[in-house]
Amino acid sequence: MERVLETIVERSRPELEEAKRHVPASELRRRIADAPPVRDFTGSLRKPGLRVIAELKAASPSKGVIRLPLEVEALAAELETAGAAALSVLTERNFFLGGLENLERARKVTTLPLLRKDFLYDEYQLLEARAAGADAVLLIAAMLTEAEFRNLHACAESLGLAVLCEAHTREELEMLASNGARIIGINARNLSTFDTSLDRVAELIQRVPEGCIAVGESAIRERADLLRLHGLGAQAFLIGETLMRAPSPGRKLCELLSK
Repeated sequence: MERVLETIVERSRPELEEAKRHVPASELRRRIADAPPVRDFTGSLRKPGLRVIAELKAASPSKGVIRLPLEVEALAAELETAGAAALSVLTERNFFLGGLENLERARKVTTLPLLRKDFLYDEYQLLEARAAGADAVLLIAAMLTEAEFRNLHACAESLGLAVLCEAHTREELEMLASNGARIIGINARNLSTFDTSLDRVAELIQRVPEGCIAVGESAIRERADLLRLHGLGAQAFLIGETLMRAPSPGRKLCELLSK
């Protein structure tokens, strides 16, 4: 596991164990049984055109504070109006200043599918996501063994959750593709340094197997970046910092989509 990922995961383990004691998995399953149906994250990304997963993000380990306060309700509504295909909600607390409560808040004000963006390695976290209103979750190849990925992917699908499967290298991409991934994101971020390179996405996005939804992630700053990756096979784009730093995220999204 890469250095930054390892730090994030180790910091989260005591909090996860406390969450399990406070709200047992059986209680989460009870809540899920009473929850509304999931929204169609996969179908939303398959529609024609440039499909953007707009990310609600307050901070990051490499950039520090990006947008505080994070006006979840206002941002969710604004980005939906501007044409987002789905929303990604950061729920990691220690380094990204997120929380599951942000998913719940977004769910109340938008009809868009919601992705829980976090560093997930335990089935309990998938139950948390579904109970909080997520329609999809992120699984990062760099932090999971092949067996762990298969188990978590199957668990997510059993809960009705779509899975954005993230790769940073050709080897990770091949592992995901050979283990049932249907939505594959290529992240521009180096997980050791957290530096980004759009060239990394451009190189790997062409290797996403036909039939999978290819998603370009990170380092997308202008419409030309979307068009470049779209021309190489990307069907959707996950964009966070570029939107969150804009005075009007909705106006910035319109600019990217040329609306």
